Amino acid sequence: MAVSGVLRPGFVQLRVLDMEKALWHYQTIIGLKIVSTGDDGRVYLRAFDEFDRHSVVLRPSDSAGIDCTGFKCDGEAFLLGAEKALEQRGVKTEWVAAGEQPGMGTRLRVHMPTGHLLDFYADAELSEFAPMTRNPHVFREPPAGAGAIRFDHCLLYGTNVAGAFEILHDVFGFELSEHLEDPTGQPLAIFLTASNKAHDIAFVEHPEPGKFHHASFLVEDWAAIGHAADLMAVYDVPVDIGPTRHGITRGKTIYFWDPSGNRNEVFAGGYTFYPDQPKRSWEFEQAGPAVFYYEKKLNETFLPVVT
Repeated sequence: MAVSGVLRPGFVQLRVLDMEKALWHYQTIIGLKIVSTGDDGRVYLRAFDEFDRHSVVLRPSDSAGIDCTGFKCDGEAFLLGAEKALEQRGVKTEWVAAGEQPGMGTRLRVHMPTGHLLDFYADAELSEFAPMTRNPHVFREPPAGAGAIRFDHCLLYGTNVAGAFEILHDVFGFELSEHLEDPTGQPLAIFLTASNKAHDIAFVEHPEPGKFHHASFLVEDWAAIGHAADLMAVYDVPVDIGPTRHGITRGKTIYFWDPSGNRNEVFAGGYTFYPDQPKRSWEFEQAGPAVFYYEKKLNETFLPVVT
């Protein structure tokens, strides 16, 4: 399918309590590389197979969680059209100035009804260590840690998930690939894609706005998930659950926490989505296998623990 408008997830900015411990974790366990450190203390990182300058921003803070996440788009005209459509809907927006993150152009910031900030932008500086494009090797240097290929998606908890869907579908062209219903049959969790991935972002209905469940990083395959689990065992990284598999998206996964309490995921696989396909849905009574397909039940921490 031709991808236009929103192209893909671009970056996530997370709050961390101890930068030294966070950098050890995101480098040694996930396998990211430091790009630069800003005067304000923010540190910029990227995965080995990403073309843009950075995809993860860590900001020192006294509380964990997410500041914002961003999506790369195909041009300024698309952003201006989205701004106008959002204004007509009464959705609050603002422009984040170019250079607020180094190497990043202006960003259209959308205040979502879930309490989250989503940024949409068209311009980002290419990394000097981007993947090779002429007679390319599979990598410039061997991947570290779990071998994260790219930042893949976020799962966010907040109020008015239905309103978030309307904005992302009607204005930005996201499609609903899959959802989990609450006991009344209404969407409790929605999985949205701007591409043919199983999901590029997901939301869960929650009484508190602006909460963060996890940031996910793509790895190559099931063996890479196992290697990540080995690293976590060696270094005593706290694991939420896994290695296991989702019913929703069919992805292979392991969930774990960074030293600040932000949940991370390394993820492989997942089905290919096309917009003409019937949408997949799960009844609330089947939430166990929907989330953890092998265990067929939820653990005590996965749904309720957020930052």
